[in-house]
Amino acid sequence: MKFDCHIPTKILFGAGRLNDLATVKLPGKKALIVISGGTSMHKYGYLRRVQELLAKQGVENVVFDKILPNPILDHVTEGAELARKEGCDFILGLGGGSSIDSSKSIAVMAKNPGNYWDYIGGGSGKGLFPKEGALPIVAITTTAGTGTEADPWTVITNGSEKIGTGWEFTFPVLSIVDPELMTSVPPHLTAYQGFDTLFHCTEGYIANIATPVSDALALKAIELIAKYLPRAVKDGGDMEARENVALANTLGGMVETFSSCTSEHSLEHALSAYYPKLPHGAGLIMISLPYYKFFQGKVAPERYAKMAEAMGEDVHSLPEDKRADAFISALEKLQKACGVDNLKMSDYGVKRDEMDKLATTAKETMGGLFDLDVYRLTHEDTVSILQEAYK
Repeated sequence: MKFDCHIPTKILFGAGRLNDLATVKLPGKKALIVISGGTSMHKYGYLRRVQELLAKQGVENVVFDKILPNPILDHVTEGAELARKEGCDFILGLGGGSSIDSSKSIAVMAKNPGNYWDYIGGGSGKGLFPKEGALPIVAITTTAGTGTEADPWTVITNGSEKIGTGWEFTFPVLSIVDPELMTSVPPHLTAYQGFDTLFHCTEGYIANIATPVSDALALKAIELIAKYLPRAVKDGGDMEARENVALANTLGGMVETFSSCTSEHSLEHALSAYYPKLPHGAGLIMISLPYYKFFQGKVAPERYAKMAEAMGEDVHSLPEDKRADAFISALEKLQKACGVDNLKMSDYGVKRDEMDKLATTAKETMGGLFDLDVYRLTHEDTVSILQEAYK
């Protein structure tokens, strides 16, 4: 048994921890604050608070506020140019996964020449290594979904290619996870983000590189999501629920670091690359049931049984050959409890005859995740899963 565990990130977790930004050691004196192009960071005062707390340490800031829900290459380029022009010495991602992922990619391009896609290993990327590393990254998450505050990964879209990548220097040096900043997330997005966390953990648990450490973290996070996500969806001000969903999210980022996502994420990234208005978590929910039903016969049955048990199913009362089924049942129950059991691809403009194209794109852009499945999906398998998801 051999594995590595390394997360070079200082994580400050808990309600009210944003205030620590006034005293915690920071990696520079001028920050590029990366936020979405929406209004929430202004509306709820999060940007103003961050700026005021930075000022208490004499840290200046410049704001880059164009990030989209599915962040794009052009904004990585533009943000990096602004960071260089303004002499920023670290990048601060404030918001959800899109802002923090963008901050990581901007941090790379603020120090390296060429086009960001030169450093992407899949699709049309050139697979070069960014020799100059990256500016230090600080992550302040206001959502609970991506776990990006505890991993090095960043997902960026370039045309029809939506590809994740990361290096050791794209781990944040500091992450603040304050559940008080998450109470403003509306119910449907709370659900989508929570299921993204869930699937980081279920995928990491069934991946062929899972470790005892990632297993323990994954099962705990799965337990927390199953217990607390319906409460957070029902009442966004339920702080116990928000705290535990936030904890699950951070643990999920660690699962991605110590294990990996699998092809489920490749399929969804292909889907939302073509349809960028589709929230990532919603796409995963649509794919999930046919995906996990397909893999049920391929993954060791005790793994499905343990995930079911973590989700509150009484698996020990079932015959041994039925215990794996309980995970599918638990997944269906959780989707219904969170009001996301009737999502349809067609609602986002996806067409039935596009499944072959989506399967091909998934393999061409993020084919590496297929290598981490316990069973190697054929093209026909992939199309079949997507067709079932479309139904």
